[in-house]
Parts: sequence; C-alpha cells; structure tokens
Amino acid sequence: MIVKENKFVALGSRLKGVPEVLTLGVRPNFLDYSPQERKLILEAEIVLFPTLNYAQFLTTLGKKIFPSLETYLYADEKIKQTTLLYMSGISHPRTKFYYHLHHQDILKDFAFPFVAKIPRRSARGRGVFKIENRKQLEDYLQFANVAYIQEYLPHERDLRVVLINYQTALSYWRISSPGNFRTNLSQGGKISFDHIPRRGVETAQNTARKCKLNDVGIDLINYQDRWYVIEANMKYGRKGLKMKGLDLKEILREKLLSGELF
Repeated sequence: MIVKENKFVALGSRLKGVPEVLTLGVRPNFLDYSPQERKLILEAEIVLFPTLNYAQFLTTLGKKIFPSLETYLYADEKIKQTTLLYMSGISHPRTKFYYHLHHQDILKDFAFPFVAKIPRRSARGRGVFKIENRKQLEDYLQFANVAYIQEYLPHERDLRVVLINYQTALSYWRISSPGNFRTNLSQGGKISFDHIPRRGVETAQNTARKCKLNDVGIDLINYQDRWYVIEANMKYGRKGLKMKGLDLKEILREKLLSGELF
C-alpha cells in the first residue's frame, strides 16, 4: 500500500508518534476542528481510534473506522456483552442483572458463592466480587443500583486472547494468586505462556468475529472441559505483550501499512 502524503488520520492517541499517522486529538465538537482537519476526517480512507462518539457518526456516514463501532459499544459494557453473547449462541456463565426493585430475587436465582460485578467501566479486577454470604451481598448492593450477578465457575486461571482485526496477537494464561479468585495482574495474578490451548484461542476468535470486536482482549475459562467467554475488554493491558517483546503500536502500524485494518 502506498502511504499518502497527508497520512492516515486518527482521533484518539493510540497511534500517536507513528510517522504515517496524523493524530488530530479528540475534540467535543466537530466544529472545533479546523476546516482543513474536518476535510481530512471526512475524506480519509479510514479513521483510526475515533472514540465512541465519533465512531457512531462516521459509521452512519459510511466511513471506514478502526476499531469497529461494535468494539466501542460492547467492550467494557458487561450487561450489553452478556445479552450479545447469549444472542450469539456463545457459551457464557449463567448471568442475570437486577434493577433495584428486583434485588430481592437474587437469592431465588443464585446460591452462594456467586460473582457480583459493577456492570460498567470496571477494570483490572476492581468492581468484581465473590459473594459468599448475605452480608457481602448487602454490602455490594449498597453501591450497585443495577446488580450484575454471575454464577461462580471454580478456576485458578483464565485465558486472555488479544485480537487485532480478528487475528490473534497474543494469548496467555492469567493465574490467580493464593487466596484471590481474580486473575488480574493488578490483583496479584501471574502470566504464563505455556501450553496455550488451541480450542480456547479458536473460541475467542469465533467470539470476536460473531460480535464484530476487532480490537479486544477476550477472557475465557475452561470449566468441565467447556470454554466459557467471561468478558471482552478494549483496555486489555500491555504487560503480556511486553513480556513477549511485542510493541502494540508497532503491531498496529504494520497491520495498517499492509492494509489489514481496512
């Protein structure tokens, strides 16, 4: 692919510093961009990292964007993800959400222990709780107006698969620390690249394609020889990539110049 002199156009900062990409920044009003910048955005072959706000408008106008609108709509939105996974026929732990008036129904549907999560914008293991008794449930409900309740599948590790344009960039195990059911690295979890299961990776790839998530880290658990997709994350961290000697910005750059992001 021949790189045009006016470069590729990005709004978000993920590719800032890449020489072939002109990063304009994210501005709240479209008219905050100069006339020349507006022309670049509207005439660009592809607009990179447009943020959810501009992803919606650009998709409506028929513009190519990366990541996809679906990635912005569903990644990090647990309630939406659960509905999408079920409707797509993808294995997902039994999960229900309860608005305030129905909190009393939780213990009719779930037995201890179960997992409770903050359904929006919780990351790095924060906002994820293993509920083992009524007191813990009551404490969780104090700050969770919408309760997101999920069956607990016993596990000591989960599989993180990072996919860029539906292709696997990296896969690794996240292994929980003693006494902590969460595998997040920020919660003391460790990374292992040993014996990555093909079926788990294929499940992640299939999930990404079905749900149109093309810049995502998908977390899976193997329970009783069945792979369950737990959630998808747009903010999937960089530590695993760095441990493998990979640079995310360079991976994206190579895919962009080869035309793989189009």
